Amino acid sequence: MTDFDGLDLQSVEDQLDERGAEGEGSGGSRRVVLGVLDGTTSPADWIAAVESGAVLVLNIEGDLNELAAGFARDIREGGGELMHFRGFLVVTPPGVDIDAERLG
Repeated sequence: MTDFDGLDLQSVEDQLDERGAEGEGSGGSRRVVLGVLDGTTSPADWIAAVESGAVLVLNIEGDLNELAAGFARDIREGGGELMHFRGFLVVTPPGVDIDAERLG
């Protein structure tokens, strides 16, 4: 058994609460939005979702370059990332890196 004497759980909980509040207050919505990239959703809607801190996982139905043209540059210029992966476009807000190291 591990000895938990001296472990201040209240302090840890307070720090977690503060970090959670900071994440929410700084635009971090901590959500993943699943959607279809087929041209029916406006580029402004995708940009707004990413600006709110959401990660997008979009099933691509059509020509990726054409479908993403309305928002890809804005996402990149804003510090976000985009990656095409197995028929999906993964879009992350600033501060959320896409780690593709294990793909080979």
